[in-house]
Amino acid sequence: MYPDDMFDAIEVVTASREKRKQEKVANLSAEAAERLLRKFHPDYKESAFRNLRAGVNRGARTTHEIADLLEAFSDLDYSKIDLSPEYDTDVLVLGGGGAGVTAALFAESMGARVVLATKLRLGNSNTIMALGGMQASVDEHDSPVRHFCDTMTAGKFVGRRDLVKALVEDGPRVVKWLLDTGVDFDRDEAGNLLTKKAGGMSVPRLISIGDHTGLNIMKVLKDEIGKRDSIEVSEFTPAVELTTNQFGECNGAILYDLGRKRHFTVRAKAVILATGGSGRLHMQGFPTSNNFGATGDALVIAYRAGARLEGVDSFQYHPTGVMFPEHMVGVLVTEAIRSIGGHLVNARGERFVNELETRDVCAAAIIRECESGNGVTTRSGKVGIWLDTPLVEETSGNGFLRKRFPSLYRHLVRVKIDISKQPLLVFPTLHYQNGGILIDEKGETTVKNLFVAGEAAGGIHGRNRAMGNALLDIFVFGRRAGLAASTKMFNDPGNVTLNHVHRYYDRLKSLRISSVAKSPTLFPEFIVNKL
Repeated sequence: MYPDDMFDAIEVVTASREKRKQEKVANLSAEAAERLLRKFHPDYKESAFRNLRAGVNRGARTTHEIADLLEAFSDLDYSKIDLSPEYDTDVLVLGGGGAGVTAALFAESMGARVVLATKLRLGNSNTIMALGGMQASVDEHDSPVRHFCDTMTAGKFVGRRDLVKALVEDGPRVVKWLLDTGVDFDRDEAGNLLTKKAGGMSVPRLISIGDHTGLNIMKVLKDEIGKRDSIEVSEFTPAVELTTNQFGECNGAILYDLGRKRHFTVRAKAVILATGGSGRLHMQGFPTSNNFGATGDALVIAYRAGARLEGVDSFQYHPTGVMFPEHMVGVLVTEAIRSIGGHLVNARGERFVNELETRDVCAAAIIRECESGNGVTTRSGKVGIWLDTPLVEETSGNGFLRKRFPSLYRHLVRVKIDISKQPLLVFPTLHYQNGGILIDEKGETTVKNLFVAGEAAGGIHGRNRAMGNALLDIFVFGRRAGLAASTKMFNDPGNVTLNHVHRYYDRLKSLRISSVAKSPTLFPEFIVNKL
């Protein structure tokens, strides 16, 4: 519950509500938005970045946290690793979230034998933490063309057009597949898919399942995996290195069995990386909404193999992560609350940004208010602004928040905060890796037979991801990667080697690059200490 010394600040929100209801806050001009971003968004903080000194992206800008991993050595003793394959398969999928499961299902549907290896349990990923919904142009007043324009605009026109085109054109097809598989999206009174408007979008396009869309989809897909005899699932076995043949083509991976504490090799004719993002690196010290496994593993092992990266200097900071109570810092408050009228309010009771601006603009505006002395400070020294959730309850009717956002409501009630009566203190939280490993329309990287799907992929979202495009992304490119990887099932994978790793390490040594970091890290330090 809120301590007594915060109730005066809450009263400012209550007292200003009637006045704010009469106000309209216009969107910023493109020039004003750019100025705001350059001054306050974390992507523009030059001291937080440096240029890579080795590898195919030498000279490219990225955060210190990612550069440290890419320029680090593994803690593996390669002389003790047995490269004789313990398993041979057609397609090896690394990652058990929405992208990995989708890729496995579609590869298997084409007759491929599939091994799916995941760091945690199947489904335990950022997918199950996706709250607000998924975008797809399924409404009669919408179209893939409008979705394309909205996505390119949100990404500052940096996203690759061919990838964005694939994303939006496959949207309706993916929705139909999910419906046919058993996913039950929310419907309106006429029985049509219920669509909502997301920040920065021109029309309502967001479809959802309450406020736990990703979790509900993942439950259905996990059941579907269980029905497929040609998919072998290996849990608690993260990938620690890719393998290549004599031609530099990817042909498998070295996995680590966390239970038995041993390494083993899987050879495959194609590999699909779907291990997610890097939020648990806590770039610039920000809290994160990410799953404990999101430590940038895909970037590390793909980069050593020679895969080109794109956009790894851009990250999304979700505007509304919980800042009080302490143990919930970083938990997301879905954008859907702002889309239906929740105001962002500073300590003076003022709205300071249109709540439906794109996520990067909203996040930068909140950071500006807090750095300008207009934030609310907790006893522990954390600073945030208010999200006026009681306003939504007031305008939508008694019990609305409990019904529409049951998960969020329950979480807060447990700590004696009733979001229908009290606002939430929020601050931007590290949410999404906008860039990643560069792929083509089929999901293949610049390394032959290596595919990527989901948050680990780069080139799709530009410098800012539109809400709801992440769930669409994992299913669209999971499907595409699975189908394309299955075409490799008649190829000869060749001999398993680590030649690419030795070449990369030789380059680091020749440049006299040394690091105390070991990569991939697999888990955040506070988790490692408990293992």
